[in-house]
Amino acid sequence: MSIKRKRYTASVVVAVALAVLAPGGAEAASPSAAPGAAAAAPPYGCAKDQWPWGCIAKCESNGRWHANTGNGFYGGLQFWQPTWRAFGGTAYARRADLATRGEQIRVAEEVVRVQGWRAWPVCSKRYRLSGRAHVVRKGETLASLARRYRLKGGWRTLYASNRKTVGQHPGRLLPGTMLKLPKAAGPGRSLGLWRTPGRRAAGPPVLADGRLPTDLPHGRALMGPPLPAPPPHR
Repeated sequence: MSIKRKRYTASVVVAVALAVLAPGGAEAASPSAAPGAAAAAPPYGCAKDQWPWGCIAKCESNGRWHANTGNGFYGGLQFWQPTWRAFGGTAYARRADLATRGEQIRVAEEVVRVQGWRAWPVCSKRYRLSGRAHVVRKGETLASLARRYRLKGGWRTLYASNRKTVGQHPGRLLPGTMLKLPKAAGPGRSLGLWRTPGRRAAGPPVLADGRLPTDLPHGRALMGPPLPAPPPHR
């Protein structure tokens, strides 16, 4: 056999082996896509920007993650200062506008887990977001989350509410996936998600008047109203 033929044969063998070993083949998710985003993201232009947070920020602050206009609300998601403090934001920065985009989103994930999308009443309505949501952490499963939120029917109830997002394999739950919590979901004990590696824990979420965020009257907003659009550059 010639050297040229040997090289050709070896290339074919390697190509076949890679095709067999590659998980999912050509259907593998893009590394830039958020878990579940392809199934859950609606047709908004801002949905490409880490849905739904890019859209909420666009609505609340015109996408200005360090916004501080003096209205008492801060950052891209317009955190009310007691909310930022109650959900452990001060472990990142004194105010939301002083924190990074990722840190603001991390605190917002806990807000939407506890308070739901009504924390942003105007912008959640604009993007048709409702109820509460849970962002999957490493090691979590549908079964463990069903126990945490004391869901009747177990993991099947949670899966039924998120089948489109999770896909056909409920055992494959990717960290970062945002799951819709059924209305019957309990408050879900906190697992110290406001703690930041290398920083002092901020403590459990408690508002300035001593109440837990879940004790707020229904409809009480924890975030500020959308800011007006900035004037055009001249």
